[in-house]
Amino acid sequence: EVQLQASGGGLVQAGGSLRLSCVASGFTSDRYSIGWFRQAPGQERKLISCINVNDDSQYYADAVNGRFTASSDNAKNTVYLQMNKLKPEDTAVYYCAHTSNTRTMNPRFEEFDLWGQGTQVTVSS
Repeated sequence: EVQLQASGGGLVQAGGSLRLSCVASGFTSDRYSIGWFRQAPGQERKLISCINVNDDSQYYADAVNGRFTASSDNAKNTVYLQMNKLKPEDTAVYYCAHTSNTRTMNPRFEEFDLWGQGTQVTVSS
């Protein structure tokens, strides 16, 4: 069974850091990307980062560029999202998702076909 397991959320003060993890299991190919999305209350789920686990190509949305860093540890089948200099507006439920579309580092929402459960990140001011 293929699945993604996200973890690492929590409560942190503004300016602090958190690291999210997304463990992938059951995949038979390493030709895929993992996207990190977030969804704040009343808002749509948005892609904030994407990493190609094969060649390490990365994408960041403007809102997180320079503060968040994605990485992958293929030996552990795990993708990380290091989040630094967190702001209250980063508060959201964060999701990781799989896509086989590695032609672009900013795939469409519909191209993500497997989702991990969300993990809550709350940043207090």
